[in-house]
Amino acid sequence: MIASLRRRFPGVRIIGFSYDPMESTIYCRDNSHLDAVYLMPYPRAGARALMERLESILEKEKIDFIIPCLDSEIMNYIELQGVLAHRGIKMMLPGKAAFLRRRKDALSLLCHRIDIPTPKTRMAHDAVELARFAEQIGYPIYVKGIYYEAHLAATEAELYAAFKDIAEMWGLPVMVQEMVVGEEYDVVGLGDGRGGIIGSCSIRKMLRTSAGKGFAGVVVADTRIDDLARRFIRALRWAGPFELELIKAPGQRHLVFEMNPRFPAWVDFPSQLGCNLPACLLEWLMETEQTPLAPCEPGRMFIRHCVDVLGDIADLAELASTGERTGSSLFNFSRRL
Repeated sequence: MIASLRRRFPGVRIIGFSYDPMESTIYCRDNSHLDAVYLMPYPRAGARALMERLESILEKEKIDFIIPCLDSEIMNYIELQGVLAHRGIKMMLPGKAAFLRRRKDALSLLCHRIDIPTPKTRMAHDAVELARFAEQIGYPIYVKGIYYEAHLAATEAELYAAFKDIAEMWGLPVMVQEMVVGEEYDVVGLGDGRGGIIGSCSIRKMLRTSAGKGFAGVVVADTRIDDLARRFIRALRWAGPFELELIKAPGQRHLVFEMNPRFPAWVDFPSQLGCNLPACLLEWLMETEQTPLAPCEPGRMFIRHCVDVLGDIADLAELASTGERTGSSLFNFSRRL
């Protein structure tokens, strides 16, 4: 997303909020570089802890806009939206009700009400209950956390192991979801808060990681996917970024199995095709004239590429000890080479 913003606004000052000093983006010096970095309390600490940290940052920084990037932090920002607006800080976020209606534990009910198919899903607060639901749906089955992580379980023993891992990492409840075999699709977009979509791009996943994340994708033009996305966003009157994850088994309709309330990792791909959704979001927050979004041409593809990011242990030490790195000397390792 940082690269997308700098593509349209090369001089913009971007401040990174990180939960871990080992996040690789902190040390980038290309068009994804940050002008300052501050460590934040983990989302589970709540909105009050977040606001206390923001208050200390605002004593040093002039912040005009905040764009949350993680599912788990968005509710805290929704809770603080009024307070931050009073401080002159704008955000484009869904309402609390809309955010909760698309959560994994409520998605099947929403899809049923708007006649959009979704895999069978059940939520549980203990492993025994989860195993009972898995038997009802049938193995193999996905075991998922309410925010992140998914394990494929083919047996009850694998289900119990997955439950333990996810519950310890992300807490309860844990859900089981029917495994549907088919092609997977993603839609990234920006909702206007009135039921419309400002812009979007649809892809078919070509490569996936072991966790099911898209590692390569190709743009598709499918009116059925477009119609499904419009109906979904209209039902929620969604404001802000979103990612819809779909799957289509042969001879069946597209099923929605997840809606993420933020831009996905591959959002810079459509930006390079002229569909710069992060820049569009910033223009909306700035209340300036919207730059037209180009349609994404079917057949254009991306493949994720990993690189080594260079840094200096002194930068890591300062960030870990003080919780911040700011100013023109930020990560100046490149100038010492």
